[in-house]
This record gives sequence, C-alpha cells and structure tokens, in this order.
Amino acid sequence: MDERTEGKLTMSRRTALGIAVSSVAALGSAACGGFGQDSGPHPVPGDAATIAKDAYVFGYPLVLLDVTRVAAEMVTPINRFHHAASLPTPAQRDVVRLDRDTLRSTAWLDVASEPMVLSVPALDEGRFWLAKVTDAWTNNVHNPSSRRPATESAGPPYTYAVTGPRWSGALPEGLTPLPMPTPTVWLIVRIRVDGESDLPAVRAAQEGLRLVPLSAWVAGTEPPAPIGTGLSSVQPPPEWVAGMDPRVFFDRMCALLSTNPTAPEDAPAMRRFEKIGIRPGGTVEGISDTELTAAVETARQQIPVSLGARTVNENGWLVDPDVGRFGTNYLLRAVIAHVALGASLMTENAYYPTLFASTDAGGGTGRFRLHFAPGQLPPVDEFWSLTAYAADNYLVPNPAGIYAVGHPDPVTVNPDGSVDIALQYTDPRAGVAAGNWLPIPESGQFSLTLRLYAPKAEAVQGRWRPPPLFPVL
Repeated sequence: MDERTEGKLTMSRRTALGIAVSSVAALGSAACGGFGQDSGPHPVPGDAATIAKDAYVFGYPLVLLDVTRVAAEMVTPINRFHHAASLPTPAQRDVVRLDRDTLRSTAWLDVASEPMVLSVPALDEGRFWLAKVTDAWTNNVHNPSSRRPATESAGPPYTYAVTGPRWSGALPEGLTPLPMPTPTVWLIVRIRVDGESDLPAVRAAQEGLRLVPLSAWVAGTEPPAPIGTGLSSVQPPPEWVAGMDPRVFFDRMCALLSTNPTAPEDAPAMRRFEKIGIRPGGTVEGISDTELTAAVETARQQIPVSLGARTVNENGWLVDPDVGRFGTNYLLRAVIAHVALGASLMTENAYYPTLFASTDAGGGTGRFRLHFAPGQLPPVDEFWSLTAYAADNYLVPNPAGIYAVGHPDPVTVNPDGSVDIALQYTDPRAGVAAGNWLPIPESGQFSLTLRLYAPKAEAVQGRWRPPPLFPVL
C-alpha cells in the first residue's frame, strides 16, 4: 500500500464501521424489533394484525424452503442427488449466496416412511467435504465433514442413515444415525473445488456419493442415476414467496405445519397463532384482507433489516452464534432464510462473517480496500475465500468474471507480510496485485462474505477479527 492510499484510509477510519453495516443499521430501530412487539404505527400488541405479522416471520423460512424444494423437484426427483456440474455464476438464482469454493450435490429427502442412507466415499488426499442436513425449518441439524465425520467408522466410506421423527427401529451395523425432527430434509454435500481445471476430479468424487432408501441399502440395490445438469427455470424462490398473496402464504404455511411439526419450544407461539386460525391444516380467520396485507407488508419490511439479539459486529462484519440452529429466535431464522438460506453453523467446519455496505458510502467513490496486517490473514486449517454479492444476494455480474478471491488462487502478499484487497467495479490496475481485486456492483448496495473453512479456534472464539472495510477517496 503506498503512502497516499494509506493516508486516505487512515482519514477514513472513523467512518469505516458506519459504511460496513449501512444496509441494515441505517434503517433505524426496526432492525432489532422484538418478536411479538408492535413494530408499526397501528397494531396493538396481541391483536390480530400483530399476530399475523409474527406468524409470517415465524413461517417464512418454512414456506421459502418448501418453494425452493418445489422448484428443485421440477428438475430432480425427490430422494435423488442433483450434482452441480459447474461453478455458479450470477445467472444461477435457485439459491442465494452460492460460493465458488465447493461443488454441490443436493437432494431433497422425504424420510416420513423410512430412512435414507448417505454414503461418502474416500476422496483425494486432504480434499475437504462438508454435508449439511437441514430440516424443514432451516435448522442445520447435522454437519458431518472431512474434519468431523461424526461416525464410528474408522475410515471411508462414511455411511449415515437420515431418519424421520416417526421412525423407530434398529439400523444395520455400520450406519451412523442422523435423526431429523421433520420428514422433509434438505441435504447438501459440498466438496472443495480448486477452480475450473479441478472440476473433472470433483465430478468423479460426486459420482462416488450414494443415496438410497434403507430397504434398498439392505437389499444391496444400486441407487438411481443422479441428475447432473439443468436447473429449474421458474421464478427465483425468494421472489416467488415475496409475490404470494397473504392468504395463499398462510394456507401454504398451515398445510406444511401438518407435515413438518414445530419444536416443543414453539408451543407458546403456536397458541398465539391459533387465535387467528393458523394451525396445522387451518386457515386465517378473524382478520380482514386489508389488515392481513398490512401485517404481512410490515413483516416483509422488517425481515431484511433485522439483526439477531446476539449478532456481533466485528469491525463491521456481522457474526451470530445462533445462525443455523435458531431455537426460538424466529426473527433471526427469517433473516437468515432471506439472505442465506441453509446457512452453515459457525463451528469448526465453517465460519462466515458477512459485511453489508453501499457504493455511496465513504465519499461515494465506489472504491474500497481491505487491509490485512502481517500475520492476520484468516486463520484456517483448510482454506478461505472472499465473495461479493449484489443487493439481491446473488453473485455480482462483472466483465472480468471474477467472483471471489483467496481461493483457489492465493492472494499476493506485500513485502511486509500484509495483504491489500481492492474492492471496486473497475479494474484498479496499477498498485493492486493480480488476484487481489474483487469486483463489486458499479452502484448501490452490496455485501461481502468471508468464508473460513476449518477455521482455527481464534476465529471461532472471536480472538481474530476480519479488518474493517475502508473507502478509497
């Protein structure tokens, strides 16, 4: 970093935190609106409109995940893998905030009648993999990985039985149970990919994954061929849900409640919702269309600008230990479904600080820098990456076709051991090393996610913090 740039960045230190969370904190006190509280000018706490608003927040992840499932099943039948064959681009809009560090194998499971058996084969020496087993409410219930296989097996293949809430019985020897609280399950197996040239090796690894019903596993039946190409061309699920008529939304929510039970700790919330007919198999009652529409609109405005009660701001980067297993933190559950559906737990497998900003901040130049001091690059046992997203939470379209830095190509280190990453739409050219430029939108809001795979303890425990984002004036 030259002295002129350093001086400008130093002058900007007082505003750095402000720009980092401009897309949430600047929207005022609504960002921390409590569940069951009056967040609008008209509803009275406890009345039908407030209950409807809270019920929308409560049910939003359930409905969004179901719509995502329906869109996926237009391409891939249930209980079968869909193997991604290429790295995501801005054109891929079936799921928000996709990464380019891993290749995904996804499956929507129905374990109402019998378990599904997942087998992960031996992969290349040292190749990272992570399986996320998510319930219908977007809780990340199980996370076996190459670091923590969570199985009694001494080695690969690692074999698991995903069981539903009503299943009982004895599993065959060698199967590690992964019990789920709902019969609808979203399974995602991610395998590290080191760029385009590495795709054939990862595609071969994907072909070694097996997914079959327990009865077929016992019988030795081979699984049906996975689906390897194609994505649903329907409207992106978040837009689909955002455009739903409020009564259609709640009818769908009530139908899903009949299939996917709430947790025991949800009983107080469900007793409130039943006052306006929201129950398994129910329908909304006792509230006019006008009031219902206003209540839903309030919820839709609240969700994108809310923060969790335990969200930590680390130099502008937001981290919340409740992400992935939400308990009764219904607002956070809805927020994460909106911006990062199926988000990973902040554990020894992955650690994902996220920063929100706008190109209008810090003087409006649209140019920013991240400066990692010597020895302060993300501490990981595997690898790390930095990815930019547009305001709609999809990858940023840009002429250079650059969507992430840090992986697979390492960043260039300055002579003193520090690292500078340029964030701007246009090529910074002079003064920025190749591989240290990440394009952001030309204008408007954007966000950054710093992904640490197999983070070291100092990251998870908060002893290491990512650096602030500085504008270049």
